[in-house]
Amino acid sequence: MAWKDAYQYAGKLFGKHSNTTVASAESQHQQAAREDVNLPLRARIGGVVNLQKTPFIRAVSQGSLISMPEEKDALIRAISRVRLDIAGSLYRYYLLTGDQDDKECFIQLYQNDAGDISELMYYSRLTRLIPESSEDQEAYSGSAGYGLGDRSYTLWREQLTGLAWDEASLDSIFGDAGHLDYSRDAGDPLSDFVAPFQAQESRIDDASGQHGLIQDLIFMPYSRALEGQRESLLISTEIVRSQDGDSNRRQIHVDFMIGIPVELDRLLIQ
Repeated sequence: MAWKDAYQYAGKLFGKHSNTTVASAESQHQQAAREDVNLPLRARIGGVVNLQKTPFIRAVSQGSLISMPEEKDALIRAISRVRLDIAGSLYRYYLLTGDQDDKECFIQLYQNDAGDISELMYYSRLTRLIPESSEDQEAYSGSAGYGLGDRSYTLWREQLTGLAWDEASLDSIFGDAGHLDYSRDAGDPLSDFVAPFQAQESRIDDASGQHGLIQDLIFMPYSRALEGQRESLLISTEIVRSQDGDSNRRQIHVDFMIGIPVELDRLLIQ
């Protein structure tokens, strides 16, 4: 599959087939301009996030790869809506967008049709790569029936060594093993391959919606068990269609995001 056609690659989410029509970048920017009002938890760009550190300390002590939130990164810098063919709404509140460096983190929130928040996750970027070969492109789009969407994903110690992790941290995370195994969090667990999900994300970086981006997502969530909780590995091919309204600013990359669940009473937005 060519990269320019990758956004057309659809899958399933929550057992429903996604057949979302891709709107124009201009139309989605108009929709995004209204995303800074009437949001769950009264979030807004510039809002201050108070997030209890206890879940993160516990997760890191159990070998999680999650990055600990820093006090200086407590402002909501951007807000996005991830558009899927599902009931309810999926939002992301970005504390770091990662546009200028490798630091990206966001709070992902799912609100059902009744207005209840049924899932709250905190994600931080582990790494980003740009597949160069056609084989890698097929693997990270799932277009050939393998790769993204496989039953499991293995993260090797050598991969983190290449990301400048120190040996003490690696020993704490991997122990005597040389790899971490994550299981696919969607579809029939006995199926060798499940088509990755498709979505469109509209992100605004200011309250008026003048700055932001539109991107198509091809993604699959994986996870592994920690003591008392699960760690999520979200692998997402992101096809940027427009940035700040400029459709010439296109790019394609694959993000590896590490997430842990956050209890609603441990989060406050002011």
